[in-house]
Amino acid sequence: MSINRVTVPATQNIPPEAVYPGAHDSHHPAPVIPKDFEAEVDTVITHYPVSKRSASLPLLHLWQEKFGYVSPEGIEWIAAKLELQPINILELVTFYPMFRQHPAGKIQIKVCRTLSCALGGGYALCDYFRKKCNVGEPDAHGLATSPDGKYSVEFVECLAACGTAPVIMINDDFYEDVSNVKADELLLKYQG
Repeated sequence: MSINRVTVPATQNIPPEAVYPGAHDSHHPAPVIPKDFEAEVDTVITHYPVSKRSASLPLLHLWQEKFGYVSPEGIEWIAAKLELQPINILELVTFYPMFRQHPAGKIQIKVCRTLSCALGGGYALCDYFRKKCNVGEPDAHGLATSPDGKYSVEFVECLAACGTAPVIMINDDFYEDVSNVKADELLLKYQG
C-alpha cells in the first residue's frame, strides 16, 4: 500500500524549510516591527470580531505598505497574529498579484501588457521605461529594479482602460494613453 505524503503529514520526509522557508530568508534583512505598527494591526483585527481570518487581506496590505513587500517573516508574523497556519497567509500572497514577495523600487512603474495595451504600444513603452530608469532586464519574478533601488518596472495584467491604451500605474497613480513624451513628463514629476 502506498502512502500519500501530502495527505499524511506524519510521513513527510522533506524538511519543512525546503517546502516553505518561513522565517529563514537569507536574501533580505529581517524586518523590525515598530510598536505603532503592531497597535495598528491590533486595531484592524478588532474590526473582524466573528473571524480573525477575515483580517488577512487588510493585514497583508498594511505589511506591504510598511515594509514594501511581504517577506516570509511577514507571512509568519501575520499568521501568528491571526492564529492561523502560515500556509493560510501564503496562499493569499501567491494568489493575489498585488502582493509582492520581493523588494521593489521606491517608484514602481507598472505597464499593462494585455491585448489592447500590447497593440497600443505597451511593450515598447515598457522597454522605454526600462531604459530611462536604468533597470536592466527583469528578474525571475518579472521585476526590473534600478541598482540604486529608486525605480522598478514591470508588466501587469489588465488595468481596465482598454480604450485609452497604453495605460500604466506609477505607485498608486493611474495614467492613460502614455507616449514616450508623456513617460518623460511623468518621470520628471516623480523625481521630486
